[in-house]
Amino acid sequence: MPQTRDSILEALRAVTLPDGGDLVSRDMVRAVQVQADKVSFILEAPSPEAAQAMGPVRDAAQAVVERLEGVASATVALTAHSAPAAKPAPETPPPSLKVGGHMKPQEGSMKPSGVQRIIGIGSGKGGVGKSTVSTNLAVALARQGRRVGLLDADIYGPSVPRMMGVNKRPASPDGKTIIPLQGHGVTLMSIGFMLPEEKAVVWRGPMLMGALQQMLTQVEWGELDVLLVDLPPGTGDVAMTLCQKSDVTGAIIVSTPQDVALLDARKALDMFNTLKTPILGLIENMGAFHCPNCGHEAHIFGQGGVQDEAAKLDLPFLGTLPIDLETRVAGDAGVPIAAGETPMARAYAALAKRFIDGGMA
Repeated sequence: MPQTRDSILEALRAVTLPDGGDLVSRDMVRAVQVQADKVSFILEAPSPEAAQAMGPVRDAAQAVVERLEGVASATVALTAHSAPAAKPAPETPPPSLKVGGHMKPQEGSMKPSGVQRIIGIGSGKGGVGKSTVSTNLAVALARQGRRVGLLDADIYGPSVPRMMGVNKRPASPDGKTIIPLQGHGVTLMSIGFMLPEEKAVVWRGPMLMGALQQMLTQVEWGELDVLLVDLPPGTGDVAMTLCQKSDVTGAIIVSTPQDVALLDARKALDMFNTLKTPILGLIENMGAFHCPNCGHEAHIFGQGGVQDEAAKLDLPFLGTLPIDLETRVAGDAGVPIAAGETPMARAYAALAKRFIDGGMA
């Protein structure tokens, strides 16, 4: 008889914790999935410190599940609730690095000299998972040997710092040059590294364009095969400036399959066409939900809408990604799902391979 979510949870009750209770009674088990003879789940510790001490518990949970009848392998990810960042100890103030300000006159392209390709990842509206796709695609490309940069150009709503688990302020040796950060094999830059997480960016268009200019021309990107730019939703100043000033290789559109999202995605497509930026393809996100309890597949946002749109416009369709609880939990924990070995990680690996095979990365 095949295992179910309930039978997996029942088995995990046998795994006790050093400070009392078991994994199930302490509510630490998340996102149990059973696919044929393979099982995956997440253990969510109450704090990063607790997670560091839970390696033996994770190993014990994996062993318990793999001993169950009909289970060939178990994949267990260990995450933790995010803890507030500790205040740094007093130190010598770094050189002053002003962020924002109007664009400065510049001859030629803003494309960094060591970057071979720049790909903008856009959407017509927010909430379609564009940043999730951007971060996981960057990690998946890096795992396949590509030198990858990720620029979070969603200046009003930067989410790359949280999703990549990086929250340091970039160094600046002279108050002008910016040294980017690293996470999961990816070179990173975001306005979110420069400001407190709760601080709103209250800027008009010229300051947005100035910030984009800084993050392209003042950052030491180094030698990269591809720089992915997570664009703000819509058709505003940042996307226009990137396409007009940066020798962009092309753009990718992310959308859910529902009609409302596709209405706005068409506007993004029209913007890129107006700016004469090649459309490299469309990605359908949140295409289906697979119930971890019964295996039923539900199409919450519709089915096949992005693929149909790509066919109608004679544009490449790069694939469908399901709506997935593990992806959300991993992103909140700062460990992109593409960094693991789960079915979703394999889906992003396949997407990255299509980019590489298509000469986009």
